Amino acid sequence: QVQLVESGGGSVQPGGPLTPSCGTSGYAFGRDCVVWFRQVPGKEREGIAGSYTEDGKTYGTDSLKGRFTCFQDKSKNTVYLQMNNLTPEDTATYHCAADLRRRCGPKWYDESLFDYWGQGIQVTVSL
Repeated sequence: QVQLVESGGGSVQPGGPLTPSCGTSGYAFGRDCVVWFRQVPGKEREGIAGSYTEDGKTYGTDSLKGRFTCFQDKSKNTVYLQMNNLTPEDTATYHCAADLRRRCGPKWYDESLFDYWGQGIQVTVSL
């Protein structure tokens, strides 16, 4: 059974970086679209950054891609979310999701495409 396993959430000061990770249990990433989503309280869940694991091509939003990016370490079977210059508005629940054996497409951020989700991690940005 495939499971996505997230780690690396927590509390961080404004301006700081955080780099949560997404690994797998019962599967090895090969040719998969992996996307990080977040849900800010009171707002809809949104895709923020993703990666196609075969070649490492990355995807992101215009508003966030300058601060939030995905990258992978194939040797560790892990996809990371690099978050920089965090603000309190980044406080949210963050999820890793995977569309297995599918290339990321124009709608890479469409959560309906993803059948596998991590349990979610909390990121809190405050002084």
